[in-house]
Amino acid sequence: MTAAQPLGEALRRGDRRALARAITLVESTRADDRAAAEELLAGVLPHTGNSVRIGISGPPGAGKSTFIECFGLDGVARGRHVAVLAVDPASKRGGGAILADKTRMAELGRSPCAFIRPSSAGPGHGGAAPRTREAILLCEAAGFDAVVVETVGAGQSETAVAEMTDMFVLILPPGAGDELQGIKRGIVELAHLVLVNKADGELAAAARRTAADYASAMRLVRPPSPEWQVPVRAISALEGRGIAEVWDDVARFRDALEATGAWTRRRREQARTALWSEIEVALIEHFRAAPAVARCLAKIEAEVVAGARTPADGTRALLTAFLRER
Repeated sequence: MTAAQPLGEALRRGDRRALARAITLVESTRADDRAAAEELLAGVLPHTGNSVRIGISGPPGAGKSTFIECFGLDGVARGRHVAVLAVDPASKRGGGAILADKTRMAELGRSPCAFIRPSSAGPGHGGAAPRTREAILLCEAAGFDAVVVETVGAGQSETAVAEMTDMFVLILPPGAGDELQGIKRGIVELAHLVLVNKADGELAAAARRTAADYASAMRLVRPPSPEWQVPVRAISALEGRGIAEVWDDVARFRDALEATGAWTRRRREQARTALWSEIEVALIEHFRAAPAVARCLAKIEAEVVAGARTPADGTRALLTAFLRER
């Protein structure tokens, strides 16, 4: 029996500690850990794919964590098993997650039917951590039927999370109607559901106005799925208003896409995107490790930085050295 097999068996039994260890394993960059991680993933792969994968994004201060906790608790009350993969900005010094969403979802974290895992976004872009795709599969293998991925929420670069989830939800604060030009079309075009949070107290009227502004704006935006007209809702995560309707939207969205086969096509696209992402990472690793590249990289990099050489010319020179050696 290999080292990955007992971990995979514990994971399949729904052991949350085993799930945490498994995610740590797949996030490791050590060569021996990568081999074990690939064996683990291959073993659990037949038991994946049975969840609904939900991406959550929005600007800082929109209340994403508050929403996810309320949404998760409502899901647990409905009998669902909810996993949350919270992608936090990386520390420039240590590289780890610096916001620790687990501390902001304490009540959900105590539920035996929930699992929360904060991960560092690392050096990449797209709002996701480097191994979020694998973490989703591990959560599914552990029996979670809803996997929520909360993005960094740092602006428009949330495309990676939209490509690895089934339903992409955009959460906005009240008053964001004045910021329509700041949000732009990029992230709005990805959204399957737009929620204006904090529709309570003094902000209730502003939230309703913002929702109306976005509902009008969405008529000018081509929906990401032709089978689905994107709803815009004002909600209060603090008071729990509108949360049950979001679960209803998730169910209706899945039904609409399954009826046309789009759900299966979307899952296939997720797998294809994951393949090409792995190809890109592997190629860069091989490129950097090549002795011919290592010999001239510092010199070419210095020339580009000094303005003595264009980035395109430097790239061609490095690729030429790499391909000649191969």
